[in-house]
Amino acid sequence: MLTKELNYDLPAELIAQQPAENRSQSRLLVLERKTCSITDSRFSEIGRLLQQGDCLVLNDTKVLPARFYANRQSGGKLEGLFLKQQDDIWEVMLKGAAKVKLREKIHLKSITGEDYCYAEVIDKTDDGKCVLRMEQELSTEEILEKIGFAPVPPYIKRDAGLKQAARDKERYQTVYAKKPGAVAAPTAGLHWTKELLGKLEEKGLTIAYITLHVGEGTFKPVTTETLEDHKIHQEQFSIDERNAEIINATKKKGGRIVAVGTTSVRVLETAGVGGQVRAGSGTTQLFILPGYRFAMVDAMITNFHLPHSTLLALVASFAGLETILKAYKHAIERRYRFYSYGDAMLII
Repeated sequence: MLTKELNYDLPAELIAQQPAENRSQSRLLVLERKTCSITDSRFSEIGRLLQQGDCLVLNDTKVLPARFYANRQSGGKLEGLFLKQQDDIWEVMLKGAAKVKLREKIHLKSITGEDYCYAEVIDKTDDGKCVLRMEQELSTEEILEKIGFAPVPPYIKRDAGLKQAARDKERYQTVYAKKPGAVAAPTAGLHWTKELLGKLEEKGLTIAYITLHVGEGTFKPVTTETLEDHKIHQEQFSIDERNAEIINATKKKGGRIVAVGTTSVRVLETAGVGGQVRAGSGTTQLFILPGYRFAMVDAMITNFHLPHSTLLALVASFAGLETILKAYKHAIERRYRFYSYGDAMLII
C-alpha cells in the first residue's frame, strides 16, 4: 500500500492544544462499519452505544514525566525525552544532541529551573538518541518526579511553565493508570472518568485491563514510499490471567470486545489465538495494515490520528480506508478537535 494514501488535509487550528474542560465532554464521532453511517455525539453518551455483555479493554500503563530540560556547561539549553534505563544508564532523545560531545557532563534541571544533578554523555547515535550515565543515587522514577514534565507530543506547544505542567501531568494520564512505563499516553483512554466507567459496569458491561507501555515510536510518521517498507516500533505488553479470563468469557458468551485505543488493539491481536487471548507478557511489533483480519477486536474507541502514521493505517484496516477518510473529512467539516488532546471516535 502506498503511504500517500494515508493522507488528509487538517487545518492547524483543529490540533487540540488543551484537553476538554471535562474529560467525558469530548465530542464523539460514531462510525458504523457495515453501513458507513456517521453520527455526532458526546463521549459522556457512549453508554447508549454500548451493550450489556460488552467488554471494554483498557490499557493501564502509566505515563512517566519523561520530558526534561538540561544545560550544557557552556550554558547551551537542551530538551530531552527519557526513553528507558538500566541501573544508572539512561537512553534519551536529546534535542540539540549534535552539539553535545562524548564524555561531556550536562546539568539536568529541576522542574522549578534549578540545577538538579549531573549526567555524563557516554554514547550518541545519528537519530538524536544519547546514552547518559546518571550521577544520582535515587531511582529513575524519583529523579523524573524531580525533573520531569508530561511528555506531550511536539504538536502541542509547551514551555517550562509550572501551572501548565501541573495541568498536563494530571490530564495527559488516564484515570486508571497503574503501571509506570509509558513515554506517551494511550490517548483514547483520556476521555474516561471513574464515574462513567462505573455507570457502564452498572449497565452490565465488564472491564478488562491490559498493559502496553507506549513508546516514542507510536506517533512517528511513515517516511517510506510504501507502508510495507516501514519498520514498526516495538513495545512491551502484558495480560494477567484474571483479565484474560474476563476477555475470553465475553467472547464465549457472544459479547463484543471493545478495544479502548490502538494500544489495546495491538495487545489483543498479538495475544489472540483462535478467538481467545493468552495471558503472558512480551514485546509486540505487530503492524496492522489494510487487509489484516482481526481475530479479537469487535469495536474500537480511538482518537483522530496523524496522516501517514501507523495508527491511521490500523484504524483504516478496521473500518476501511475510504470509510475512515470519509469520517475524517466529516470531522474536519464539523470542527472536531484532533490528536492527543482531541475528540474521539467509536467504530462499531
